[in-house]
Amino acid sequence: MPQLNADGDVVDIALHTIKVQNWDRTITTIPTKRFMSDSFKNWRGMQESGGRRIKRAIFLDQTSVRFLSHEEIQHLSGLYLLSDYLASKQQEIDDWNKKLAERGKEPANTRRITNLGTFRAYVENYLRKHPKVNQQMTQIVRHLNPTPEGLPLEVYCFANTIEWVPYEGIQADIFDHLLSILPEFGLRVFQQPSGVDMQRWSAGVGADIRPLQDIT
Repeated sequence: MPQLNADGDVVDIALHTIKVQNWDRTITTIPTKRFMSDSFKNWRGMQESGGRRIKRAIFLDQTSVRFLSHEEIQHLSGLYLLSDYLASKQQEIDDWNKKLAERGKEPANTRRITNLGTFRAYVENYLRKHPKVNQQMTQIVRHLNPTPEGLPLEVYCFANTIEWVPYEGIQADIFDHLLSILPEFGLRVFQQPSGVDMQRWSAGVGADIRPLQDIT
């Protein structure tokens, strides 16, 4: 019950009050009638399910999204989590493009494999193979609406434990790996400029500044 600063375990139920021991070990005493008039979240469903939800997004720099070259596809096909996906996807795209006939000579008319779609497939397969992700519960890897902070790629799955500390470790391990593997796909994480960035730009004024149209 966030409106009453209560978030933890019920430790005592009396006629007129209920005591909740919060996660920070403090105690909140709540009038019993508030459970009849106010809304509250019960964690028991999560505890009995055997899995705890992971729902977090990586914010990607949208300017790093592009089509993959043939050489990059060959390189990524060496990743065992992607070999089957890329073979199947390339066959699907080749069959589609063949139907275009003469119109297929214009690259803009054809379908091509993107680094973002390939990364999304990698994350899906990574979660399916992860030994600490509950494979009986929902798994989704999806784009959310673009924001000024980048394109959110949301990971939605469930850890195979309900214990807080192991759960946080599983979640951290997953995102440690995903953030580290991003450069393999030519993708970048979006991040607001820091003070260090400002210092570098200030020190490099006039040294490596090119018009936008010259940057490839």
